[in-house]
Amino acid sequence: MAPFATPSAPPATPLGESPNFRDMLAQVSALAPLDRPVLILGERGTGKELVANRLAFLSGRWQRPYLTLNCAALSENLLDAELFGHEAGAFTGAARRRAGRFEAADGGTLFLDEIGTASFAVQEKLLRVLEYGTFDRVGGNETMRVDVRILAATNANLPKLSEQGKFRADLLDRLAFDVVAVPPLRERGDDVVLLAGHFARRMAAELRRDYFAGFSPRALAQLTGHDWPGNVRELRNVVERSLVRDTTPEKPLDHLVLNPFPGGAPTPPKALTPIAIGDFKHAMAAQARGLLIGALAQSGNNQRRAAAALGLSYYQFRHQMKLHSVTT
Repeated sequence: MAPFATPSAPPATPLGESPNFRDMLAQVSALAPLDRPVLILGERGTGKELVANRLAFLSGRWQRPYLTLNCAALSENLLDAELFGHEAGAFTGAARRRAGRFEAADGGTLFLDEIGTASFAVQEKLLRVLEYGTFDRVGGNETMRVDVRILAATNANLPKLSEQGKFRADLLDRLAFDVVAVPPLRERGDDVVLLAGHFARRMAAELRRDYFAGFSPRALAQLTGHDWPGNVRELRNVVERSLVRDTTPEKPLDHLVLNPFPGGAPTPPKALTPIAIGDFKHAMAAQARGLLIGALAQSGNNQRRAAAALGLSYYQFRHQMKLHSVTT
């Protein structure tokens, strides 16, 4: 994660059309102008940092400093010094005074990723900054005052950690002025095919290919049948890797390389969960709908070409569109 972002350059726009994803973006737009902390929750790879970037860019602080820090990447002492700075001689190797991220972000925004890994000592200092806008450098006696909006993210269950005494309840209360939950990819329906096409076209351009020929029905079935535990990050890696390995780029991509390890890396077995009545029917309907939408996207919404790509007649294709509520 880069420590600095360029506030004058718009961040990448989160891509998705599923209702839950659109609702999340609407919440972000409503929260962005407020000078209040926001807690961003989501599984790994869902795009929490992208949401934080959007909150910062749509705020009134968009031309001010925007800094980021991964709390899990540093030990307690180093995280303390990185956030709040230190005086010369504060610890071994501290040859001179150094300003921390809060001083550097004064007037702007600081994004703290993996906030759940911060120690209690660091949490206490964060609470003080949130409540009073003040802190002391490590090894210093001078109280510093800053105006920084804090955005934080985690994939941990902070309320549960708080109940267990592993995260300060008062800090959680202050951080969670509002909470943005980034939906996992498996709950975003047709966004899987939409995002896959976006990543594929971008990778084709990077490989200096004239165009991306689309996904075959087999590849579309892989896209819609995988549960994507690594979410958007995993999807991007799979699509880009598959294009690099594809030896017939003039034809639709026919196979996704879900596992890059030779022979397939061992994966832990998934715990069996009770299957509700109707799950098979709903899963098959969702896969069929994904195939229809993917074929339409690749054919520029030409229904006859989309039907041919799926091996259907035009009238069979129209019937399936109506059956699965697909519109153009």
